[in-house]
Amino acid sequence: MQAIESLVSTLSDWVWGPPMLILLVGTGVYLTILLKGMQFRVLPHALKLIFHKDHGHAGDISHFAALMTALAATVGIGNIVGVATAITLGGPGAVFWMWMTGLVGMATKYSEAVLAVKYREHGEHGMRGGPMYYLAKGCNLPKLGWLFALFTALAAFGIGNMTQANAVSGIFQSVFSIEPWVTGVTLTLLTGLVILGGIKSIGRFTSFLVPFMIVGYVAAALIVLALNASEVPDALYLIFYHAFNPIAAGGGFAGAAVAAAIRYGVARGVFSNESGLGSAPIAAAAARTSDPVKQALVSMTQTFIDTLVVCSMTALVILTATPWTEGVGAAQLTSASFAETLGGGGEILVALATALFAYSTLLGWSYYGEKAVEYLAGARAIRAYRVVFVSVVIIGAMMQLEFVWNFSDLMNGLMAIPNLIALLLLSKIVKQETDRYFGK
Repeated sequence: MQAIESLVSTLSDWVWGPPMLILLVGTGVYLTILLKGMQFRVLPHALKLIFHKDHGHAGDISHFAALMTALAATVGIGNIVGVATAITLGGPGAVFWMWMTGLVGMATKYSEAVLAVKYREHGEHGMRGGPMYYLAKGCNLPKLGWLFALFTALAAFGIGNMTQANAVSGIFQSVFSIEPWVTGVTLTLLTGLVILGGIKSIGRFTSFLVPFMIVGYVAAALIVLALNASEVPDALYLIFYHAFNPIAAGGGFAGAAVAAAIRYGVARGVFSNESGLGSAPIAAAAARTSDPVKQALVSMTQTFIDTLVVCSMTALVILTATPWTEGVGAAQLTSASFAETLGGGGEILVALATALFAYSTLLGWSYYGEKAVEYLAGARAIRAYRVVFVSVVIIGAMMQLEFVWNFSDLMNGLMAIPNLIALLLLSKIVKQETDRYFGK
């Protein structure tokens, strides 16, 4: 077993090495150029479309519900621990490169959603779409579509289920002294109540939960920043200066080169917003819309909200506090930074945010896995999948999961490869759809 764990860890490190990060960001840069920086020009229009309703058109849920389902899966512990890891290993400059990844990632997310809606189809359990469908129907590469679905189904049980349940049980045990089995049972019941009803149930619940948790977290961060307003200009200076200049070791901080800032900023940005991985277009395909571009514009705002808003709040709270200079580890850094200003309440707030973010990720990924299983085994497999997915939650809450983390990271990386191939092959289709929509 140890040999298998070592092999999976090595493969995960290789898949998520510099070539993958270059391919992910490079695809975003290429699509940004192809679409003439569309994400910067039409962002206000895209934000307005979030609340637009296309009544009477094909689809299962509204633009807003589709966005909230995708955000549920995306806004997770990466927005709290992932940002802290980027700063710990890459210094403040990593935040700048995380922003750059988010800005070009908006074009990637937009393109994924255009293709997801264009090539979706009706199924027994509502609309079905995503990379497996545009690989098979748009690229005529059904085997790659099958592989994408397989990697997604496996990742759903890992990164989308057990690791999230484990994160919640761990934080509740350390902060509130609640036994993992209690958290596991509670999470299992809460998950079952939502996902057994399918995408409409998930969409309704995430439409309530996700805005509440994001607005609550951002509001708390803004309160901290208002109390530390004099430190904000210095924090912004550190981000921009050290994006291009190394930061020396000092206090408890080990120092970081520019290469480290780029590497960890890009890596954490990609992990957080998932642009290019191919997960979010599965939710986009369920949207009730009259035009692929409409939902794509809405989907594009997911990366903006995740990286440019939520991750930025975490980063600024950390950099306006002192724990990051004192050698505090990434796992505790965000909590310690909030606590410096808000006291014990800051620690509790981060614990609750971590739990909500992880739970929402579990809900979003349950749908991704469901659609992948449907593609692999047909609609008859959906009910069994939902039961198994819910049952696995309690296992994740009570187990040590280092191997599952590495395996999930590997599956996530492998999802990206066929999806990026499809994006590059079908980029002209994305351009044509975009020109058609804005030419009307």
